[in-house]
Amino acid sequence: MLALDVSSSVDADEFTLQMSGLARAMRDETIRGAIIEAGGIQAMAFEWSGRFQQVAVAPWTFLRSDANIFAFADRIEAHVRGFDEFPTALGYALGHAAIQLSRAPLTCTRTVVDVSGDGVTNEGYEPATAYRNFDFSNITVNGLVIEGEKPDPVAYYRAEVIHGPGAFVEVARDFSDYEAAMKRKLLREINGAALSMAE
Repeated sequence: MLALDVSSSVDADEFTLQMSGLARAMRDETIRGAIIEAGGIQAMAFEWSGRFQQVAVAPWTFLRSDANIFAFADRIEAHVRGFDEFPTALGYALGHAAIQLSRAPLTCTRTVVDVSGDGVTNEGYEPATAYRNFDFSNITVNGLVIEGEKPDPVAYYRAEVIHGPGAFVEVARDFSDYEAAMKRKLLREINGAALSMAE
């Protein structure tokens, strides 16, 4: 699951860099090869910002060929931003992710929430509250954090956001580095899925 930050700290240019960067990362030959070699992955994407501002970007899709990976990436790149004026409600985003995961059409060997962001929670409940009140058993939450804001979002994601077995944070220097960071992150996550399938 791909959870994409569109809070008010993300301007229009940064939003474009995020969405196009994710789409290009998905289309990358190495990423496509890893997905196919793993036997395919079930994926969906949504944007998040305030407490009640979660918008579907791409629905649950089983990615197992170049054709459906490209179609999924195209949908992400073409997405029209739903909100741009709301604060950062990470706890609510995680709660929404848990609900959507419970409705996934397939049961996966390994489940990962890939949450991107450039700031810390400043509205609603904290991630710890989401983890106490929603079912995150057997779910790993990894972070892709864009550096630069204060307080430091990298330290916050490491201390408060990542969750579950093997959880990690990937860091982008800024939004122009988002694509490269996402490639590193996806490859690590997909290879983990392949290893789980082999066990």
